[in-house]
Amino acid sequence: MESAIRARDCPAIVVLQGERRLALSDYDYLRDQRTAAAFERRSADHAHRIHANRWVFAVPQVWLHTSDGIASRAVSNHPLREGEQEAITWTAFDLNDGVDYGLVPYTRRPDGEPVFGDPEVFTSEVTPGERAPGWTLLRALAEDRDVPPLGG
Repeated sequence: MESAIRARDCPAIVVLQGERRLALSDYDYLRDQRTAAAFERRSADHAHRIHANRWVFAVPQVWLHTSDGIASRAVSNHPLREGEQEAITWTAFDLNDGVDYGLVPYTRRPDGEPVFGDPEVFTSEVTPGERAPGWTLLRALAEDRDVPPLGG
């Protein structure tokens, strides 16, 4: 993901691990909710085919902390507004370890080159909604395994 951001690309990327490792990306992911959900459903289909027991889903976004939680939007070439932060948002799933959520914050030098921070795993209670990256994928795979779709 960091290499893509350095190249000024902003795809959603999912890496699935099962009988083999498979990486998928989608450059239109952040266009709208329907496009995002369609990519995650396609990813779930691939996960089924390779019997994935582990995966990580990552997408670059712009975050804004609000009194209600976190609002996010697609990365763009426009300057950040006050209080916004670029970050790679990620969801990871392991059949034995469960679900983790986190981010990799980054800033840009004056020439636009990104500088990445350390990955952060959320340790507080996380309640993602259907717009959260990986949510549709997690639900699709959790339903098949008859396990709760959310957790941390």
